Amino acid sequence: MRHFFAVAMILALFVVPGRTETPEEWAALGARVHGGYGAFIPLGIKIGLDARQRLKAGPRELSVLYFDNPKAPCARFADGIAIATTASPGQRSLIMAPEKAPDAAAAVIVIRPRKAGTGVKYTIPMASLPKLAAINKGQPDPIARHEAVMAMDGLFEVTAVD
Repeated sequence: MRHFFAVAMILALFVVPGRTETPEEWAALGARVHGGYGAFIPLGIKIGLDARQRLKAGPRELSVLYFDNPKAPCARFADGIAIATTASPGQRSLIMAPEKAPDAAAAVIVIRPRKAGTGVKYTIPMASLPKLAAINKGQPDPIARHEAVMAMDGLFEVTAVD
């Protein structure tokens, strides 16, 4: 739980509303929040930014419900989503669901406006994990990892939810 409070503190210090962070800033923030910056963190950032765009939401305007799969590595995607959306457990806007993601999914993430409305569901298929592992292996530099993930399509599926 201390980890999530640390995330909230870092978000408050580094993510400035109305400004887009550079790849270097994302990598530094992700490494500080998670302790490293592998390809899973930028995928979470990519999902969080996509949700903000689709839902036309600013910082602290989204609620995240994260379903983890114990067969996937730790919930690193959640850290990236948290820093991109500024949702946090401390604000009760990022919740780790007690139910698990389906076997075919590394994670399922439902992101909605905090004040109600249609949201989006992101599914990261288990098939994305080898692609992310290849990025980590082939790109030792965090900035290169970030850019590789941001340039790659097909790492997640997105659908609207009521």
